[in-house]
Amino acid sequence: MSPTKTGITGVRTVSIPVDDQDAALHFYAETLGFTVLRDNPTPKGGRWIELAPGADQVIVTLEPAGPDVTRGAIGIRFTTDDAEAAHAMLEEAGVDTDEILRWPGVPPMFAFRDPDGNALSITETGITSARR
Repeated sequence: MSPTKTGITGVRTVSIPVDDQDAALHFYAETLGFTVLRDNPTPKGGRWIELAPGADQVIVTLEPAGPDVTRGAIGIRFTTDDAEAAHAMLEEAGVDTDEILRWPGVPPMFAFRDPDGNALSITETGITSARR
């Protein structure tokens, strides 16, 4: 990838606002299976938590939410090789999920919410979605 006019070459981190970093860390690491890359204290008593959702280059951070943070529209779209399996696993784990959307010419996808109410999405990629 070539740099932009400003020298920007990509996206490294996407931050998710959370009220309780311990609970959020448990959800993202244990329920979703993300790999914890860093969990270090910050000078003002917080923590810098970085997680990797897979072999992707983008890292997710769990940032303490300020009082004016609102949640709602889907801000992060994760990927999977099998939307059916991911959906079933999240439902079995008690995660608040929507039905899988199956639109003509569009890969299967569904929305879900983390314990803080952040709306997230999973979209199927790869060969299986191309065959549907």
